[in-house]
Amino acid sequence: MKIDQLHPQLRKAYRWIPAIPFHSRIFLALVKLLSLIPRRTKPVPGVTIVEHKLGTARVRLYRPEGEHAGAALLWIHGGGYIIGSPSMNDKECARYAVELNIVVVSVGYRLAPGYRFPCAIDDCFEAWQWLQDNAGVLGVCCDRIAISGQSAGGGLAAALAQRVYDHGGVQPVGQALIYPMIDDRTAAHKTLDAVGHKLWSNRNNRGAWSHYLGRAPGASALPPYAAPARREDLAGLPPAWVGVGDIDLFYQENAVYAARLNEAGVSCELVVVPGAPHGFEVFAADAPVSRDFMASNYRFLRRVLQL
Repeated sequence: MKIDQLHPQLRKAYRWIPAIPFHSRIFLALVKLLSLIPRRTKPVPGVTIVEHKLGTARVRLYRPEGEHAGAALLWIHGGGYIIGSPSMNDKECARYAVELNIVVVSVGYRLAPGYRFPCAIDDCFEAWQWLQDNAGVLGVCCDRIAISGQSAGGGLAAALAQRVYDHGGVQPVGQALIYPMIDDRTAAHKTLDAVGHKLWSNRNNRGAWSHYLGRAPGASALPPYAAPARREDLAGLPPAWVGVGDIDLFYQENAVYAARLNEAGVSCELVVVPGAPHGFEVFAADAPVSRDFMASNYRFLRRVLQL
């Protein structure tokens, strides 16, 4: 993918980002080795950050100072189901907490290939139940909780919405999916390899899905929640916001999922940013196109959380 295909406001940020081999086991091993190095939590003005160990999951809790609005966001980090941690989104989660005046709970889930499906979604469901059980202590209304995530985290948020719906009980008021990784069948289309998508290529995608599923992507059938786009009946799920760039590898699968949600009677707002690759609102956070994208995300959350 040539740099002139990117939105003009995003070209500078992506010009020097190399093709990162996330699909390589050697690279993964190095990343996970580096992740073992202890890191001190940097203070964020106006927010307290604490972690809680659950059963197999852990949660990172962000609370604004003073009295908050009584609502919460369950956040799930990205990383292709194979890398990442809650602390990588400290800046984003703290901003949600301060600007929306809500409690934010970020999920630390087990990663593939060491822990394959369904470990990650099991951990996210455990975090959802923990948040429901501790809502009173946190000053949160059980029926004013939304779920959200980026990339693989967006995929897990979509899967979690499906699982919570099937489980019954209190439901999330909305799902905000930022370029979610929801369909393994994209990775099976090797013709996409030649495109060379910025930051997250289809070779990375195929490797990550293979690690997560424990099999090659694109099989005729998968277990429920493994790839949320595979679910046949989407009726009854919470209102959704889906945001993606039109040159992101996940653009097509995201657009199709948003359309299917609307067809099933689920209100879904699809926000498409021209010339925006994967991760653009992180790597070019100050670009007007990124600010507009996140402003739309915030409007959705304010509406569903009744802020």
